[in-house]
Amino acid sequence: MTELIELKRDCEAIAIPSGLRQLLPRGTTLRVLQARGGSYTVSSNILAMYRIDGTDADALGFEVPAAVKGAGQQGSFSEQLVWDALKAVYDPEIPVNVVDLGLIYSCAIAAHEQGGKIVTIRMAMTSPGCGMSNVLKADVESKIQRLPEVRETHVEVVFDPPWNPSRMSEAARLQLGFDVQGGDVPRLTRIS
Repeated sequence: MTELIELKRDCEAIAIPSGLRQLLPRGTTLRVLQARGGSYTVSSNILAMYRIDGTDADALGFEVPAAVKGAGQQGSFSEQLVWDALKAVYDPEIPVNVVDLGLIYSCAIAAHEQGGKIVTIRMAMTSPGCGMSNVLKADVESKIQRLPEVRETHVEVVFDPPWNPSRMSEAARLQLGFDVQGGDVPRLTRIS
């Protein structure tokens, strides 16, 4: 997906790495860099990067993925829905979801006083200086907030205890070329 495309309509996007939401106008020229977890990482002709949610795939000229269509406010809430939504959040620089990377430290679900649910997520980054923290936080908030019965979503980025590669799932370790036998684990570095 390296060809240039023009947005078919105005579209909300999350700026990378600031995590700020902004509206990209119809006709903006973009290049899709990555499509994972029902969202798209794109760059503009002025080399700005954005995350566009799969619900806005039509603005890019793509069909909205079936998994994204089914993740709306239909059905009933379950803890499994929360974990499935979290597994659809990918770091823009690492092709592994935040659950398998071991970034999710806790997920608490409580009843909201006016009905529905409050979901509170504590998550870490691969390093304290991670430039993607605001993007990942915004992506988690967006995906959880769309779940049925969710009235409030709170995401806290924490650094204690510090993340380390041992928190990754075996599948993530294999995918990233880490030694799964327990030997020395290379430092996880970002691709710039």
